Amino acid sequence: MTTLLIVDGANVVGSVPDGWWRDRRGAAERLRDALTEFAERGLPEHPGPLEIVLVVEGAARGVAAVPGVRVDEAPGSGDDRVVELVAGAPGRPRLVVTADRELRRRVGELGAEVTGPRTVRPGPDRRP
Repeated sequence: MTTLLIVDGANVVGSVPDGWWRDRRGAAERLRDALTEFAERGLPEHPGPLEIVLVVEGAARGVAAVPGVRVDEAPGSGDDRVVELVAGAPGRPRLVVTADRELRRRVGELGAEVTGPRTVRPGPDRRP
């Protein structure tokens, strides 16, 4: 069964201080583009293909989907939308990318695995 990879866009974008705050939508688009490589290849311990969902909120709304990455615009809290997506996919492998402790707890209680932002986003000294 294909793993559902849900990315907490705001948290992952904010994990690297590269000026993302000047253009939140542009930063989310760069993250979306970087995620495409994982759609077929997969991640360690999660071979591809993966179903990837990037959750965006606030000023990052308006980012279009691309082949391999669906973009989900949270109507309110991005964290709440991530939890809804996890809850809506019982019985399948779910992996959430975030460093948010409370969100990690919430999705973990629903049976999802969690990994940190470095899994999908290199630091400023390691460009993709």
